[in-house]
Amino acid sequence: MVFKTARLSVRPLIVNDLPCYDEMQGDASVMRYVGGKALTLEENRKDLERVIELYHKPNNAFWVWAIVDTSREFVGTCAIIKNDEQEWEVGYRLLQKFWGNGFGSEVAQGLIEHAFKSMHIPTLHAYVNRENESSVRILERFFQFEKEYWNAADNCWDRKYSLRNPHR
Repeated sequence: MVFKTARLSVRPLIVNDLPCYDEMQGDASVMRYVGGKALTLEENRKDLERVIELYHKPNNAFWVWAIVDTSREFVGTCAIIKNDEQEWEVGYRLLQKFWGNGFGSEVAQGLIEHAFKSMHIPTLHAYVNRENESSVRILERFFQFEKEYWNAADNCWDRKYSLRNPHR
């Protein structure tokens, strides 16, 4: 296990997560704000295998984990990655049936604590499409707003947030 919150556990992804992983990433509503298109089963299989392989890579800076609830049901994924700008970035993605019950806030807070206390990351960043109002509200609760800008790659307005590690 990577970390726990009150109602969730975060653990490494496994090959047996593929059906739920595919359900999540194959859902156009879930993917609307993170690339814009649902992925196929084969795309999801390759992506899951790649993420799992990265767990064993020396100096890995791309951590994507499974989120499960107290019954061990797959809820979604969360991540701490070093992005193209060499910033540590957090993110999460939930199966649609788990939207609206506070899991996004709970996992965001857990990611922040894990990044700062266990990984000793000095500053975290988060990016969100401004139309993703639920995630904007979550990020504004925990992070400081930096800027809004046009993301040409995703054809949308994004908001950038940051948070400094208070333990450093």
